[in-house]
Order: sequence, then C-alpha cells, then structure tokens
Amino acid sequence: MAFPVVGDRLHTLEKELIINAGPAKVEIALLEGKRLVEVHNQKTSDNFTVGDVFLGRVRKLMPGLNAAFVDIGYKKDAFLHYTDLSPKLKSVVKFTRGATSGGMQTHLLDNFRIQPDIVKGGKITEVLEGKGPILVQILKEPISTKGPRLTCEFALPGRYMVLVPFSDTVNVSKKIGDKEERTRLKRLTESIKPERFGVIIRTAAVGKGVADLHEEMTRLLGKWEQIYKQMHNAKAPKKLLSELDKTSSILRDLLNDDFNRVVVNDADLAASIKSYLGEIAPDKVKIVQSYTQPKPIFDRYGVTRQIKQAFGKTATMSSGAYLVIEHTEALHVIDVNSGPNSGSKSQEDNVLTVNLESVAEVARQLRLRDIGGIIIIDFIDMRKAEHRKQVYEAMVKAMSKDRARHTILPLSKFGLMQITRERTRPQVNITTSEKCSVCDGTGKVNATILIADNIVRDLEFILSTQSPKNLTIRLHPFLHAYFSKGFPSKRLKWSWKHKRNIKIFEDNDYQLTEYRFFDGEDEIRLV
Repeated sequence: MAFPVVGDRLHTLEKELIINAGPAKVEIALLEGKRLVEVHNQKTSDNFTVGDVFLGRVRKLMPGLNAAFVDIGYKKDAFLHYTDLSPKLKSVVKFTRGATSGGMQTHLLDNFRIQPDIVKGGKITEVLEGKGPILVQILKEPISTKGPRLTCEFALPGRYMVLVPFSDTVNVSKKIGDKEERTRLKRLTESIKPERFGVIIRTAAVGKGVADLHEEMTRLLGKWEQIYKQMHNAKAPKKLLSELDKTSSILRDLLNDDFNRVVVNDADLAASIKSYLGEIAPDKVKIVQSYTQPKPIFDRYGVTRQIKQAFGKTATMSSGAYLVIEHTEALHVIDVNSGPNSGSKSQEDNVLTVNLESVAEVARQLRLRDIGGIIIIDFIDMRKAEHRKQVYEAMVKAMSKDRARHTILPLSKFGLMQITRERTRPQVNITTSEKCSVCDGTGKVNATILIADNIVRDLEFILSTQSPKNLTIRLHPFLHAYFSKGFPSKRLKWSWKHKRNIKIFEDNDYQLTEYRFFDGEDEIRLV
C-alpha cells in the first residue's frame, strides 16, 4: 500500500515516533528530521479523550451562557455551548430517545426521518430540556479547572475519511488540489455511503480505490453500530465509544511514506501498534521496533536533550538568534531577537534572515508546546513590504504541517503577526529548571568527595543483606564516566572484589550526585 503525498503534505523530512511507556503514563515524541516537533503525555488512567462518545445527562441549563452543563461521569460537569449543538440536534435527540428506549431497531438511518435544523442563533432553553439524556462527543479535554467541552456534531474519523451521521453531504479536503481526483473521490464515496450519513474525505484517500474506501466505511459504520447497541436501556452517564489512544491516533493522522520508524520500549504496546498498523497499512508493520537497551529510550534518541533545550522562557536558534516566549491569561507573546551575530549582509537582509529563521522555530514551538488561543509574534521591524510578505508566506507554509486548526494574519504596520490556534488539550508545560545538584534545594551540602565512598558503602550493604540477580547502578553521566573510565575501572574492581558482574548505566535525568540501585527493572530500596 502506497501513501501518496499531495500539495502541502509534500515534506521530505523523515518522521519518527519515539514512545516511552511507563507504569503510570505513556510519553510520545514525534521527530521530523531528528528534530522534536511534538510531545504528548497520556496517563494510563485517562478516561476522557477527544473523540470519545458518551451518553450524558443534562444537569443544568444556563441561559446567561447559552449553554448546558452535562454529566458524563467526570468530576466536573462537561460544558455544552449552543454553538456546539449541531444544526441536527433535534435528530440527535430523537435518535438518543429511540436507541435508549428500544424504539430504534437498527443503527442505520435509511428509514430515519431527519428533523428540521435548529436556528443558528437560538437559545439553549428552546432546544434542550433539563435533566434529559443526550448523546455527546468530547470536543476538548479537561483543561485546568474546567471540565471537558462537548459537541453534538459527531465525527467518527478514519484513515481516509470522517463519517458524519445525520448528514448527506460529501466534502473533500481542501488540501487535495487536483480537480479530477476530487471529483473521482467524491463520486466513489457517494456510491458506497449509506443514506443520511455524510463523509469528509481526507488527504490520505488520494489514489485509493473503492475497495479501500469501502473497507474503511464498513469499519466506521461498525463504530456507529457499537454506539447504538450500547445505548439500549443505558443510563447516563455512560461511555459508548473510546477514541484511539494517542499513539494510534497520531499514526492514523500522520502516517505516510515519510514515516519511517516507530520505536517503543514496551513489548505489549509494540504488539498493539503492529496490530493496528496491520489493519490500516500492512506494509508499514515493519517500521515498528522494540527497544530493549538499558539506556532510557528518550536519552538514546536525543529527546530528553531537545526537551531541555526547547522548553523554558527562551528558545535559541542555530544562528544565535532567540525567541522569548511569555504567557498571560488571555494570550501568548513571542518576541524575536537577533542575538549577538549581526552577519555580513546589509541590515535589512540580516533582519529578514533572522525573521525567516524565527518563523520555522515559532511554528515548531507552537506544535511542541501545543500553545492555543491568541498568539502575538513581535518580529524584528522590516521596512520593505516585500520582506513582510515573505515572512507571512513563510509562516503559512511552516504552519501547514500543524494539525491544529489555525488562522494567520499578515504583519501589522507595527511588525506584529497575530495567530489563533485551536487548543483541544492542556498546554504542554515542562519545567526545565532543576534543583541545585549540590544541595538538592536545601541550602546544605554534603561533602561531594565522599560520593564514591557512599556508593561503595551502599553497594556492600545490598550485597550482604540481599541477593540481587542482575545488579545495576543508575547515575549521572559524570559519575558514570568517573566509575567506568580507565583500566581497571572502579566498576571492574567492584566486580572482581565481589565476584559478580555489576553494571552501571548513565541517565541524564539524574542529578549530579544522584544514584540508585536496581535488580533488573525493580529499584532496590535502602532500608
């Protein structure tokens, strides 16, 4: 199976997904050309993901907000605004009542009478009744102290298309520029779609035949049938359909010929990813690799270092220019600074060069931190109109890789660019500052000359009181070098003395004087 690339999707950078699976969460890093562009964290206990479908119960109507609060089982009621109700709300309510009561005999909508659309600028009290059940989908994850945001405009996404119940229209992604291909895909889709189901054709469908499209249509209809069956005699709140986990959804949305590697440090998760790829792109199963080395996977692929470099108040570029990123309650501000290198060109050309370099870094930072809302970028002042136009066009091109919906305005006469970017999950905020490696934030210092003696003391205590089968020591790279360099190294002397193999591994996340003992994967506690 080939993955054609069209229009703005023409990127030569290789994509890699590095996945660090732990007991409490899964960390996902997306690399393009070895550069970190996205970071995702998913707690294994998360029960609320964008795209999940729930049978909710209206708790309270708020006429002043023109919204309703809906109970879907989260600790805070979810928020459903009138603008997110969908024009087909009356049809959704009718389907909900029929499916829960048993009046609806099938999930198909061939004989379902679509109700009139609701008024675009109406009032919540005119279309919803308090305390009733309602079918909803999560539009935004819980952010800060807010509950999830909901919608009644359902979209069941697949690799090639998005299925939209209660609609009859077929729309084609604007990124598909070829008119003949747009017409072909629309004609094929209209021939296979069931009545009263709309479809949005995605860019990955370019070049696909009717068999591929029909197979995915069947899979998406199966999801709708699952929702219908679970609604029978159900009591709200109840989850009816879980969206894919973040790993699978990223693969579904981004997978193409440039995607050349998925590296996972968990065998079960690797098997799950292979199974999913076997369904949507069998020839891509081979790109999944299991990582079994003792060195942390994010250290091995340079993710930890890039996270430390990219997050924080400033972001420095290769030329020495840098961005200053500030956040307020209402908006985000990014200031572009030229740095110490002035270059050998004229001042105008130097300014343009710095601004163009900053464009790529700004687009990367927005994806990396998942910054949403209103963003103001203060570029270095440019006198020439053509230079300002170049910067604007470069930003449009750089942001074309961003999956979040966004709007970019040309530079104002003050040299400011305004961007609005959709936010569907909490902003990624990673603290790059560390406690003092000497005092651990206490202000008191132990004699660092004794660190080697302390490790030897703890090592001998463990060997005399426990019987670890695979004894390893994890420590800061400086300590690792101190104990492993030279011949015979201190580590080798320990092995000779105790007549057993003692391994040591470096870990960039450890403080300078930090060290821990492990028996295989299990940490050995010193008691």
